[in-house]
Amino acid sequence: MLISTEDLRNNLADRKLACTLAAVAGALNTAAFEVVGFFSANMTGNVSSLSDHLAKASLAPGIFFLSVICIFIAGSAFSALLINAGRRRKMRTVYAVNIILEGAGLVLLGIVECWMNPASPGVLLILCLSFLMGLQNAVVTRISNARVRTTHVSGTSTDIGIELAMLFDVLRRKESPKDAPLYLERLGLHAFTLLSFLAGGVAGIWLFHLLDYAFLILIGTGVILLALHNMRHKQQLE
Repeated sequence: MLISTEDLRNNLADRKLACTLAAVAGALNTAAFEVVGFFSANMTGNVSSLSDHLAKASLAPGIFFLSVICIFIAGSAFSALLINAGRRRKMRTVYAVNIILEGAGLVLLGIVECWMNPASPGVLLILCLSFLMGLQNAVVTRISNARVRTTHVSGTSTDIGIELAMLFDVLRRKESPKDAPLYLERLGLHAFTLLSFLAGGVAGIWLFHLLDYAFLILIGTGVILLALHNMRHKQQLE
């Protein structure tokens, strides 16, 4: 799921990608909300908060939300630059390498939060997660040709509504029945993404209350193992 791209990619690979990384994003986002009261990857909400603080001339909070947005964009740009470099070198594992970097970042963040007592742990958590979620979203967007999103579900919810409407029109004979399997396939992909994000969010809260910041180390290690498994599977096929 982190190797095959473009014409080699199928719905099963996209569904595995969506379910796995949406669950990771859901866990990280809800845990961050538990700590500081807002989400690290919800750029719609963060831009709205920025505009609110700018309108009220609240400089310090405004600068913070601006930083969160810029760092998310920086994570996406960093990921895209690595992907571009890897694709120029015909390196099909570059997506998995990016996910390994995400996992390593989570492990390092967990170590810092657990044992180094940062002065502002909530601020550090949000800023680091924003970068890592930007990185992850760029990976998923590029490898799936924008068919999959994992760090937020606004677009996914919209896509579910669109596919339901298309299927409704098929039932009304306003759309061709031969396209129904495609609509069902896309509906399944988006529905599984949303449900995985939801399930990951529930698990993230449980893990945070059970392990505190050490849950970042657990999730980061899982992400690294997932990427390494994909790279190993590619080698076995060659």
